[in-house]
Amino acid sequence: MPDTHAKTLNAFFSSHGVRDVECIFPDISGYPRGKLMPAASFAAGAELRICQAIPMQAVTGDYSYNPVFPDADPDVRMVPDYATLKLSPWASAPRAVAIHDCVELDGSVCQFAPRSILKSVVARYAAQGLTPVVAPEIEFYLTQANADPALALLAPSMRGGRVEVGQSAFSLNMLNEHSAFWDEFRQALDTLGVQADTWIHEVGPTQFEINLMHGDAVAVADQAFLFKYAAKEIALKHGLNAVFMAKPIAGAAGSSMHLHQSVVDASGRNIFSLDDGAEAPCFRQFIAGLQRYVPDLMLVYAPFVNSFKRYVSGSQAPVNVQWGYDNRTSGLRVPASGPAARRVENRLAGADANPYLAIAASLAAGLAGMDEHLAPSAPLESNAYDQAHTLPRSFTVALDQMAASAHGRRLLGDTFVTGYTAVKALEYESYQNEISAWERRVLLPLV
Repeated sequence: MPDTHAKTLNAFFSSHGVRDVECIFPDISGYPRGKLMPAASFAAGAELRICQAIPMQAVTGDYSYNPVFPDADPDVRMVPDYATLKLSPWASAPRAVAIHDCVELDGSVCQFAPRSILKSVVARYAAQGLTPVVAPEIEFYLTQANADPALALLAPSMRGGRVEVGQSAFSLNMLNEHSAFWDEFRQALDTLGVQADTWIHEVGPTQFEINLMHGDAVAVADQAFLFKYAAKEIALKHGLNAVFMAKPIAGAAGSSMHLHQSVVDASGRNIFSLDDGAEAPCFRQFIAGLQRYVPDLMLVYAPFVNSFKRYVSGSQAPVNVQWGYDNRTSGLRVPASGPAARRVENRLAGADANPYLAIAASLAAGLAGMDEHLAPSAPLESNAYDQAHTLPRSFTVALDQMAASAHGRRLLGDTFVTGYTAVKALEYESYQNEISAWERRVLLPLV
């Protein structure tokens, strides 16, 4: 590292009293993993390593022994992206946080690291002189603290002492609740450089949606990653839980992560529109790619057993990959916009999806549609819930479909898909060892 760079970092750390740096990266669940490093060592460019298996650690904390993972459990280097270095807004003592890439010791990209998967997809666009532009809409619930996982999640008390019952979409009164949390969370996002746009109250009880500003795919995924990290940390400080499960409360609305996508050329022109403002042929080709390949990648958009409980007909959670203009019943929606903002909204991903992988899967499918000149179905003007439920209906079906998909391996990498599906099979095995409240409630007295 050049001395001037080290001096700049040391000056930044000194001016803010920073003692340590959180060196983090997203694992396959989008959870922050890494190590805490002294700020002086970080500024000096000290090498940091971690087990190669950590990016593919199961959500249960277990590890797969699939042959794709080396038995020796080698190290990878953690390489910081200095552009992501920010102050840590949740730390009790002055601390910084920086997102890292995982790189093999021979200098090659770690094929198990979600951030690297997204970078490789973006590189395919760059090779054609193109840049994808993405904007996620992230939903989550605020709930009471929950010390017993056997108990259902409950909405926190409001200023008047009651708890919210839901059905208060776009309510400003409900958005004004829990202001201490919102004030600190908003400040945290500013500190982290997360560019939030609109904030709304959603349909569920204390369910909210925050839209992030559109931008570079990797930078936006970084912001979504930090957004979820900050929400959880700040909520805990206020005796709350920020919950990003796709279906955290039975009978209530699920939580999604809709992805708005467009593509620009080297001059910044949206290639989905012609000079006269009409749709370019590649626009529908992009949609066709999503229709063709998204079903095989469903396990990326719905990565857990709970995820599939979100896909309920009539709930504005899609059940197929029909597309339409300003049609929220379809899995792929084209919002009403001017030519410069022409885009496709992929409505499949749940809030529990890893933003790096969900964005990578969507962009890879769209690019394949353009490269292969695919043609989509006709746009749907009616209710998409009247059409067939063509998406995988369960975790196991999606797991088997992704594992067997040559398309998925071509789009996201053979090694990654093998590792990802192996870890997901391990998580499902853990789930199968649980006895649920439904089994005790229904089967115990009657069987």
